[in-house]
Amino acid sequence: MSETADLILFNGKVTTLDPANPQAEAVAVKGGRILFAGPTADAMRHAGTATRIIDAGGRRVIPGLIDSHMHIIRGGLNYNMELRWDGVRSLDHAMEMLRKQVAVTPPPQWVRVVGGFTEHQFAEKRLPTLEELNAAAPDTPVFILHLYDRALLNAAALRVVGYTRDTPNPPGGEIVRDASGNPTGLLLAQPNATILYSTLAKGPKLPAEYQKNSTRHFMREVNRLGVTSVIDAGGGFQNYPDDYAVIEELHRDGQLSVRIAYNLFTQKPKQELADFSGWSKQVKPGQGDDLYRNNGAGEMLVYSAADFEDFQVARPDMPPNMEGDLEPVIRLLAENRWPWRLHATYDETISRALDVFEKVDKDVPLKGLNWFFDHAETITDRNIDRIAALGGGIAVQHRMAFQGEYFVERYGARTAERSPPIRRMLDAGIPVGAGTDATRVASYNPWVSLSWLVTGRTLGGLSLYPPSNLLDRESALRLWTQANTWFSSEPDKKGQVKAGQLADLAVLSDDFFSVSEDKIQDITSVLTLLGGVPVHGDGDFRTLAPDLPPPMPDWSPVRTFGGYQKRAETGERKYAFAAACGCATACGIHGHAHAGALAASVPTSDERSFWGALGCACWAF
Repeated sequence: MSETADLILFNGKVTTLDPANPQAEAVAVKGGRILFAGPTADAMRHAGTATRIIDAGGRRVIPGLIDSHMHIIRGGLNYNMELRWDGVRSLDHAMEMLRKQVAVTPPPQWVRVVGGFTEHQFAEKRLPTLEELNAAAPDTPVFILHLYDRALLNAAALRVVGYTRDTPNPPGGEIVRDASGNPTGLLLAQPNATILYSTLAKGPKLPAEYQKNSTRHFMREVNRLGVTSVIDAGGGFQNYPDDYAVIEELHRDGQLSVRIAYNLFTQKPKQELADFSGWSKQVKPGQGDDLYRNNGAGEMLVYSAADFEDFQVARPDMPPNMEGDLEPVIRLLAENRWPWRLHATYDETISRALDVFEKVDKDVPLKGLNWFFDHAETITDRNIDRIAALGGGIAVQHRMAFQGEYFVERYGARTAERSPPIRRMLDAGIPVGAGTDATRVASYNPWVSLSWLVTGRTLGGLSLYPPSNLLDRESALRLWTQANTWFSSEPDKKGQVKAGQLADLAVLSDDFFSVSEDKIQDITSVLTLLGGVPVHGDGDFRTLAPDLPPPMPDWSPVRTFGGYQKRAETGERKYAFAAACGCATACGIHGHAHAGALAASVPTSDERSFWGALGCACWAF
């Protein structure tokens, strides 16, 4: 007799990523795992009287997405307090959102926009001025974090954080001042973002019960985008175990809707070895279960080895003591069989770190540890091959989609063509995975990353990569699913729609494999399953997932605006058209070949082709 399924999802276009069975119509689930994937008729043989049967409506179904680098634990504690400009396509609309939030935010609370956007995504191609912020919020503190490079504070925020003409600049940061020496409200990473994050940390925090609510809403938000697993990369001001109490309580209460593998991030400069020595006695890699488990060390291993991804300033040189600080930590981790991840933007940092790894490898072999570098935007072929020889991997993120214009301005378009060289990494045979690095720089939206991997374009419309450094859609999807299981030491457990694997699935709003390139970033999930259980539903599937309690507190920006702002929902369709041009100039709008439009036919079914055939469409707006 066939096994009876708990759930059957049928009438779908299922991309399984299983080479032996690449496409399916239906998926049967039992006990949280995939029982069968294949033809509908065969799946229905597993139906019983209690089987839940869901019609996918002919939609594309994919394995649940896995983000190999996000700060979901820290982000969840603050999500309900933050106004998100992720996806907003005009500064005018962003400021309208801010003014509405100022009107409902009670003292002493702040209005915070904490990363996830770039000025280049705005039609105006600029940030708000300090004068505009002060006019919008004369009394309510406003803090806006832009990427890794700056924060904007209005006068009210300057007053509450206590910055005056007598406040000294911290190491690696600058409090910009006017002619009289008074702070203007602009804080700059020069190149260290500590001043940005330490200033943000001065703001009010949510009480524990609200943090639980906030974390649940953030998890539901990434579920809405098809994410079912995250590897949490730790973060500054996120100390273990104190700042993990909320996520661990949610885990105990059965309220996690995302699988989390967490790395431990050192918090104490010059005391990093003590941190990891102590943690190695408290927890072991793999400790936990399929929903919540330890994943090892990093992304900060030692502070002297941390470079900065602020492309508006020159590359920082790591100090001479980097190797001496890093070696004992790597030796401790290798001896205790702890996987690690190391933040490294520049090849120069990677090269020096690899010197240390190779030295330790002679005494304690590293192969089998699933260690890896994060970011690696300027890595050279030589260092890719060194990583391969040591059995390491590279996790890439779509930071260039947010900062590509700055990179090109500083290093040139030719250098940007391989920032990072993803195709070369894959050709070297090393494990490569994809993620977002959300929430303080890039957005947590995985479809922005998938769009970047496929098109090579920034959110501002700048084309960065030649065809040789782009991925086809299936290869890009694989980096967001099956490939990422290596980075959490969970191969064959998830990432495919395959019998025996965890039943994590996403039913998509639009077909990733046929939708136009410009619309990839707008895809969401209309139904997300975690272990075969609905954790998000929209439209026809809305009633399948349980409702969450309303966002807390009652003035939360999430109540009014939600999270990622879809272009069609912000009344900014004209900016979607402008971005669709795909022009390779920094402005993202001008620079078209007008003469070519005279001889072109006008394809009305595709926005990009339509406006491209007409030449520059700015006159229309």
